[in-house]
Amino acid sequence: MDLLVVGGGGREHAIIKKLKENPVVETIYALPGNGGIAADAVCVPQISATDIGAIVDFAVSHAVGFAVVAPDDPLALGCVDALHAAGIPCFGPDARAARIESSKVFAKDLMKKYHIPTAQYEVFDTSAAALAYLKTASFPIVIKADGLALGKGVLISRSYEEAEDAVRTMMEDRAFGDSGSRVVIEEFLTGPEVSVLAFTDGTAIAPMVSSMDHKRAGDGDTGPNTGGMGTVAPNPCYTEDIARVCMDTIFLPTLAAMRAESCPFKGCLYFGLMLTPDGPKVIEYNCRFGDPETQVVLPLLKTDLLTVMQAVESETLGSLTVEWRHASAACVILASGGYPGHYEKGKPISLPASAPGNVTIYHAGDRLDENGQLVTSGGRVLGVTATGPTLRQALHDAYAAARAVDFDGKYLRHDIGQRALAALAD
Repeated sequence: MDLLVVGGGGREHAIIKKLKENPVVETIYALPGNGGIAADAVCVPQISATDIGAIVDFAVSHAVGFAVVAPDDPLALGCVDALHAAGIPCFGPDARAARIESSKVFAKDLMKKYHIPTAQYEVFDTSAAALAYLKTASFPIVIKADGLALGKGVLISRSYEEAEDAVRTMMEDRAFGDSGSRVVIEEFLTGPEVSVLAFTDGTAIAPMVSSMDHKRAGDGDTGPNTGGMGTVAPNPCYTEDIARVCMDTIFLPTLAAMRAESCPFKGCLYFGLMLTPDGPKVIEYNCRFGDPETQVVLPLLKTDLLTVMQAVESETLGSLTVEWRHASAACVILASGGYPGHYEKGKPISLPASAPGNVTIYHAGDRLDENGQLVTSGGRVLGVTATGPTLRQALHDAYAAARAVDFDGKYLRHDIGQRALAALAD
């Protein structure tokens, strides 16, 4: 069977590597793919992940047996709807269900209507109304652009001045385009953060191994927010008792709410959770695999990924047991110097000739130049993942492998997993 994966980042590389483990898989096409993915799939760089018509035409003309749409933008644009209309079996939510991520207002209103625990919030359509509200607010406070903003549309403001700047940047300067035409202003929650990805066919749900993301650019959780500088799995703060509470108060109620709104969610649903003193609450939903969470979660999956995805598509997930390895995983992101601000591209990448069997390098922001040399092309360039019997071992091996990679301006955090190790020590 030939497969198609839409996207071209580290998440897609992790999905492709896992799909390749199934012996029925012959060719995997990556649209657009990247320089490193080219070693594992046939990349089609001339077709972007948001060119829905071209993606469908390619899938039909190449008789693709199954497609996976991974990034948020094509999901929000209806890529799954279009592939289904063309008769292509596909993993991912349709555009109506993808609103759970593509509109913060939709998600917050859904949680309010169906009593799913989340932060208190207000929605504003004008900067004047938002600024008037902020004059009476207590700080810190969280300001979120309604639409998709490359993971950078959430700002924590610790004073009125910071909040005013955030609102004006989003609503008046249109830093995120139409995505910032409406904003959600919500209370600031405290507690450990947990990421839980879950397979769901709309009714049944199979949560994946929990993970801990590291969003800030700098060591000690300093600097601006990024798409994620590293992850570890499992998250030691996410106990079996907390998992049961989340299943009963968040996971299953979310699926029921989506069904009640006539937009059942099929695919990978990401729950961004805060374990507050009042219990687990939802910070955000994503309508797809997280990046770089996928790079630590999928290496721990024992059950065949294609089998799970087909069960989601056929709505038979409830009859499948999804199994996981009892191990740990750590991913360290190697970024271009200056990320998430301005950074240079086209820097040659030197990779080690070989890596230990428990180490995988996932390619994200790179491409092959005209000479076939791998060069940088994005902010987050590579994700170096290691698995191990303990988190400490996984981190040791991931950092050792990260040191063996070289490119001009290479930047990484040196404290990935330290919060998790501290939690384990407690």
